[in-house]
Amino acid sequence: MRGKQSTNSGDGSARAGSRGGVAAHRDDEHLAVDYRPIGTLIPYAKNARTHSDRQVADIAASIRAFGWTNPVLVDGDNGIIAGHGRVLAARKLGMDQVPVIELAGMNDAEKRAYIIADNKLALNAGWDEAMLAAEIGDLQALGFDIGLTGFDMAEIDALLATEGPSFADEAPEPPVDPVTRPGDVWTLGPHRLVCGDATDNEAV
Repeated sequence: MRGKQSTNSGDGSARAGSRGGVAAHRDDEHLAVDYRPIGTLIPYAKNARTHSDRQVADIAASIRAFGWTNPVLVDGDNGIIAGHGRVLAARKLGMDQVPVIELAGMNDAEKRAYIIADNKLALNAGWDEAMLAAEIGDLQALGFDIGLTGFDMAEIDALLATEGPSFADEAPEPPVDPVTRPGDVWTLGPHRLVCGDATDNEAV
């Protein structure tokens, strides 16, 4: 089965001209998602990024749980530019074909640089650990398999041991001497705001 889906590149990668050996790309370029046999995809021999058996298993589990959400990037000769780990996971899952996006317009220097950048740029991001702990805690309370987040149990235990941000689950107590009382009408420019019971026809 082969299928194509057009998507706008929209990632800010369009460049107005050639500089430092980087080829120009047109602003109206579109990317097409295509399905190709996994056996035709060629790993980059000089890929410096490594994938342990554990990580490949994690990627495979993610694909099983969420589906394939990130196509493999290839050049015009089916050489893998990004997605080596996903291809290994697909092999582990016994998949015959995978979704790919062909970046045929890249020259050799661009491909080699992007193979590094695709991995390194993600590593440059950080975490709001308090917010992350709150999210992990919420997912755990929902009964979700938080192992699918990519964090191991030791990391998750350490996160949940920290005090996350406090989010109020209930409305605060009303003030002792409220400014607004039932029946009051506030003028907001051309609008009127009534303090009352919305289920009471007389108030509405």
